[in-house]
Amino acid sequence: MLDKSLIKHFLDYLRLELSMSDNSVLAYSHDIEMLMQYLSNIKHSMLLKDIHQEDIESFFAYLYELGLSASSQARILSGIKKFYNYLVQEKIVIENPTLLISSPSIGRHLPDVLTFNEIESMINAIDLSQQFGHRNKAILEVMYACGLRVSEAISLKISNIYFKDEFIRIFGKGNKERLVPISHSTIKTLKLYLEGERLHQDINSKHTDTVFINKRGTGLSRQMIFLMIKGLAEKAGIKKNIGPHTIRHSFATHLLEGGADLRAVQQMLGHSNISTTEIYTHISDQYLREIISIFHPRFNNNSI
Repeated sequence: MLDKSLIKHFLDYLRLELSMSDNSVLAYSHDIEMLMQYLSNIKHSMLLKDIHQEDIESFFAYLYELGLSASSQARILSGIKKFYNYLVQEKIVIENPTLLISSPSIGRHLPDVLTFNEIESMINAIDLSQQFGHRNKAILEVMYACGLRVSEAISLKISNIYFKDEFIRIFGKGNKERLVPISHSTIKTLKLYLEGERLHQDINSKHTDTVFINKRGTGLSRQMIFLMIKGLAEKAGIKKNIGPHTIRHSFATHLLEGGADLRAVQQMLGHSNISTTEIYTHISDQYLREIISIFHPRFNNNSI
């Protein structure tokens, strides 16, 4: 494990030698703790010599999936770079794994999109004989079928699933409410989980209405969903850099490529501005040409 005294010495260095304010020192402390907590979940070794550039990059991919803004990521990277500069300066490490990592772009970044077959291969990679197999299948199917954010998936309530009408009620950013259709097959998967695996769990009294439950009987964390999806992608042999937001992005892209109306997709995603929905699409020029050739009455009129 990483010796916590190293972090304390670094914070003392910031406070005493660089004369940083208590608030700034606290922010640096929080950033490093976030990194170490993340690494402790994905690595077998927490020795400094075993932490490499790809581990730091994976951490920032995780922050992106959590929805952290580019400016917040840039600030956190600055703190971690300063920490490693200190370690190199004190000859505690020889190589700085943050040296070649660039600050995140403040502009919007689109994650890789999954094909329908890749989504299917991830679902098929779930071992239903294992504990939480049916839960994990239900999570992935609901997120893809309804285009949910990870925060919306973990806060989904049983009372907000309208099984007969095949709709779910979602409370998104700013507690904004929307209704999203849910397919019959996804409802079937949900019922298999709710009426089977979940029924035999001891559930915390505060979470009796929460759909997705962990082994302690409480709600899931964003990190648990992130690690689950990364693990399934690896099992399915998918090499793309993906996370929970990729599932939502794939939902929107597949709908639009199938000919869905942009404003309908906007409503299902819960975007207040249609320009945000447009960012979730990367439809080919050929597809756009096909759409306009079909629907524009004068597009193929050679007399113009």
